[in-house]
Amino acid sequence: MEKIADMLPEKPVGVGRPISDRAAWETLAELDSFKRTVREAEKLGREPIPEQPDDLYLDFSKTGNRTRWENVAGKRRGRLRVIVLAECLDNKGRFIKPLEEIIEVLCKERTWVMPAHDRSLANFHGKTIDIDLASSAVGWELATIDYLLGNKLSAKTRKLIRENVRKRLLDPFLAMIKGKRERDWWMETTNNWNAVCLAGVVGAALAIAESREERARFILAGEKYSKNFLRGFGTDGYCTEGLGYWNYGFGHYILLAETILQATEGKLDLLKSEDVKRPATFGARIEIMNGVYPAFGDCSVNVQPSQRLMGYVSRRYGLRLSQFEKEVPSADGQLFGCLLHSFPNSLSGKKTVGRKATTLAARTLFDKSGILICRPSSVKLCRMGVALKGGNNAEHHNHNDVGTFIVVVGETSVLLDPGSEVYTSRTFSAKRYESKVLNSYGHPVPVVAGKLQSTGSEAYGEVLKTEFTDRMDTLALDISSAYAVKELKKLTRTFVYSRSGKGSLTVTDEVEFGKPMEFSTALITLGKWKKQGADKVLVSDGDEAVLVHIEADGLDFEIKAEKIKEDVRTKRLPTRIGISLKKPVTKARMVLKIRMES
Repeated sequence: MEKIADMLPEKPVGVGRPISDRAAWETLAELDSFKRTVREAEKLGREPIPEQPDDLYLDFSKTGNRTRWENVAGKRRGRLRVIVLAECLDNKGRFIKPLEEIIEVLCKERTWVMPAHDRSLANFHGKTIDIDLASSAVGWELATIDYLLGNKLSAKTRKLIRENVRKRLLDPFLAMIKGKRERDWWMETTNNWNAVCLAGVVGAALAIAESREERARFILAGEKYSKNFLRGFGTDGYCTEGLGYWNYGFGHYILLAETILQATEGKLDLLKSEDVKRPATFGARIEIMNGVYPAFGDCSVNVQPSQRLMGYVSRRYGLRLSQFEKEVPSADGQLFGCLLHSFPNSLSGKKTVGRKATTLAARTLFDKSGILICRPSSVKLCRMGVALKGGNNAEHHNHNDVGTFIVVVGETSVLLDPGSEVYTSRTFSAKRYESKVLNSYGHPVPVVAGKLQSTGSEAYGEVLKTEFTDRMDTLALDISSAYAVKELKKLTRTFVYSRSGKGSLTVTDEVEFGKPMEFSTALITLGKWKKQGADKVLVSDGDEAVLVHIEADGLDFEIKAEKIKEDVRTKRLPTRIGISLKKPVTKARMVLKIRMES
């Protein structure tokens, strides 16, 4: 710890530049994004702070609704970034009063922990002080404001900030790492919580903790416990939480690493190992084509990688992603993220010779996770790309989706995974898989003997075969373990992606039972569909369409579609096109030949 303490400045230093550095702030003041922020702060100054009564906090525990409290809390807490940036840009003192007002209001809140993370209401009733995604962010923002404005804030406000950040973040964390209280679960977990909470706690400590030794203690803990987060990616770097949570979780790991790098003047670098490089490149490797990404796990179907994060990663690891390497400061996002990326950081000015955004490899295989992305590559006529998923049903932000797939034509996911539902108390409870978009019913996978897929790590896609050529890629999976059907002897799903012509995907399911049982599969779309004869389905979304030719080796089947009526994050309800064998079978082979509609 002494070695790290010696790397640190005598006084605490936060991210960004203090308001006294007028040259730095005046440079930002010329940019449109920051000019808009000043105007937004002026508007907020004329508006009352949204009320957040106790009944609103208790709404979640009574109804399971998360969004009503979160919407109000977001507006209250979002004022911090806007108003402090405006004051730093303007430097006339006219935003100090509204800033101090919102700080006082936030410091009067019973807890900074979200209701959804306080199911027992122990934090609400003051029985404990936990650290969560929200409280760590508020603490880091307030500590950063104290660093930026210093004595431009009143002594009362600075005292209020320091007392609350210490009480709600620093002291509980110190007690945990010293063994004086039980550690919060996220310190040992491998999902986004670990990186997000650590970044907030360590960032806040570096900004306001007077003792160099104490700041060093926080850095050591951040370095130690963040290794748990990295373990969640596995050796292939795949993020089972999905791209949206990669933006959030790994984005905060980058913030943690950059903050420590700056605090130690480049001497302690959490980004230098291969254990970091693999997950860092996930965002670049998971693209299907034309800026379309799979919505595996709790993602939006329109999910995109963070521009800031991808730019930082590209420069750090020489990925040559020219479309992301535009160093344009922006006032958007959380305060600490805005400052770390808008002011000079460890990579400022470092650029690589960029490649064109359209130059993607023919395929990306995440071999340990059983995920394959297939692309047209240099085949000019081909307009189809696919994402194929093995995986298992115990992943972070898991959906029961072993064997799922996505088909992209041009810039449209014509066949897809519908992504996440709107979060409620059910989403992260024992009732999670009652949701038809989280269980396997909302995914293009089989229903076996009337049963959906099971949950748990024992339900997985075993990779039986991979074969790659310039024209064709094959992935074969044994997905039988995903179904708790004792009569099931065999269930394999084989994907064959072809770059010939405009592109095609063939999905073949082979099933065997000990006695006759029912079997069906499905397609999922946000678009329209119609039958074309007894064995063909045309699925379209906007200007793009695919024709699906169904073969069952002479067995009769029926096609029946329904809307999946869940509170999804898409503008339209997804449609499930079910394809069912009419009679129970002991053996069957069902083939879906998906090709571009000519």
